[in-house]
Amino acid sequence: MRNPSPQEWQSEEYSHKKIADYKPFMFVDGEGVRNSLYVSGCLFACEGCFNKAIQNFRYGTPYTQELEDQIIEDLSHDYVQGLTLLGGEPFLNTEVCLQLVRRVRATFGQTKDIWSWSGYTFEELLLETEDKLELLHTIDILVDGRFELSKRNLNLQFRGSSNQRILDVPKSLEAGQAIIWEKCVDTERQYEQIDKQTLI
Repeated sequence: MRNPSPQEWQSEEYSHKKIADYKPFMFVDGEGVRNSLYVSGCLFACEGCFNKAIQNFRYGTPYTQELEDQIIEDLSHDYVQGLTLLGGEPFLNTEVCLQLVRRVRATFGQTKDIWSWSGYTFEELLLETEDKLELLHTIDILVDGRFELSKRNLNLQFRGSSNQRILDVPKSLEAGQAIIWEKCVDTERQYEQIDKQTLI
């Protein structure tokens, strides 16, 4: 795992404006029905990363206007709650992500929420470059921090290791410190027994 100094990694130096995948109408990348954009490239190199292939910034296909138009069309459905940015590392692909989120906000205002996963912590992003700060200020929910294999926990909501947090970004920015998303509820290892009679 790599730990950058503030402003050490600049999106413009690494990003090739490529995406690894786009998956519309997903149920696992945040709350509600979501359209998920997976950008290519990440420098954190977390041990046990489940998307190791897309750590390469040259992986995948170029981000295009046609794809952006499709994402906006897919978001227009009433049952779609919002957009999710994943990777790879969205904050090292700010040219792609900012172009998209600016259009989402221009088209839908605050009626669609925007989630992002990042290897950066909230505190690290506060010390980062202007492009990263703009992206941070545009999203609603941040799942932050490197994946740590030694802290892996399959019971966690929307994240893989216990050091990672689900943060309410507007509240965090207003408070000047990380504020946990109020709907964050992690499951316990307790499962309700199903009465066989109810299945008959």
